[in-house]
Amino acid sequence: MFEKGNRANTSHGILLIALFSFAAMYIADTPFIKGLSLSPLIVGIILGMIYANSLRNKLPEAWTPGIKFCTKQILRTGIVLYGFRLTLTDVAAVGIPAVIVDLIIVVGTIILGVILGRIIKMDRETALMTSVGSSICGAAAVLGAEPVVKCESHKTAVAVSTVVIFGTISMFLYPILYRAGILDGMTDQMVAIYTGATLHEVAHVAGAGNAMDPTDALGIAGTATITKMIRVMLLAPVLVVMALILVRKRQKQSGVKEGKTKITIPWFAFGFVAIIFVNTFLQGIFDAPTVKDIPLNSTIEYIDTFLLTMAMTALGTDTSIDKFKQSGSKPFMLAALLYIWLVCGGYFITKGIILAFT
Repeated sequence: MFEKGNRANTSHGILLIALFSFAAMYIADTPFIKGLSLSPLIVGIILGMIYANSLRNKLPEAWTPGIKFCTKQILRTGIVLYGFRLTLTDVAAVGIPAVIVDLIIVVGTIILGVILGRIIKMDRETALMTSVGSSICGAAAVLGAEPVVKCESHKTAVAVSTVVIFGTISMFLYPILYRAGILDGMTDQMVAIYTGATLHEVAHVAGAGNAMDPTDALGIAGTATITKMIRVMLLAPVLVVMALILVRKRQKQSGVKEGKTKITIPWFAFGFVAIIFVNTFLQGIFDAPTVKDIPLNSTIEYIDTFLLTMAMTALGTDTSIDKFKQSGSKPFMLAALLYIWLVCGGYFITKGIILAFT
């Protein structure tokens, strides 16, 4: 990729994605896009897809390795740095009930997604990617799963699109349900955990939480965000388990005896967990009330968001309308079914678990 004689072309590909990403960061910071709670990652993949369906064929083929570099190495670096947004203190703040709810939602959504994918006879890789995105943290989870599942770029983009669509719907739906009194059967703590445990993106949770509790006087906004971040922490163990299961399946399909196939361990997932521990240590040293108060945290978070935006943009540049047509309507059908599970099943799971602990 960076061999002598090819470094310039690879650098050109990376620079192209970086320029698109800077544009995505700027656009995401505009009042209108902020009001929609669309993160730079989502804006980035949209810009990439626009490019893929307009000027992509004008791109010199020699630049392609640079774009691939963004979808691999830069992506993994971004996932590791994502750990700076979390501390173990966040887990302690919401208690065991929220952790149990998150575990049930994450595991249940992935298993249900795989089963439903088989029932509707859709591509297994797309089904798994869509399930992971719906269960954990939307686009970031899909990106994290991509190196483990080893699927084609357009399948990743399709999975991202589904979680963005339904996550955005939830961001507006939950505040409506709350104001309409439909969630009156829940306490404010239940509403917060329900929101954090079932919405797709961190941005969606923040948007819905702030809409229901603008000043966080009821504790909904803050608790919802922390509950969501606990789901994010589950990304690492989920990726490791996925890697172990997938290699077993590939062994059976290829007829290779157990132990002969190399297991792809997502080491970046361990880096993600290690950073969480480091961040917790730093929070204690600097006596920071929240993760945002840790020195340089805001700067690292900005850099991380930019790196993940580059990865999303690069994925978008490999996603044409024709590839979406090839995927068909099944990924969106699966995402819709998982959405119903999250909204309805999540309500009863959250209420039941919290009542069991009170």
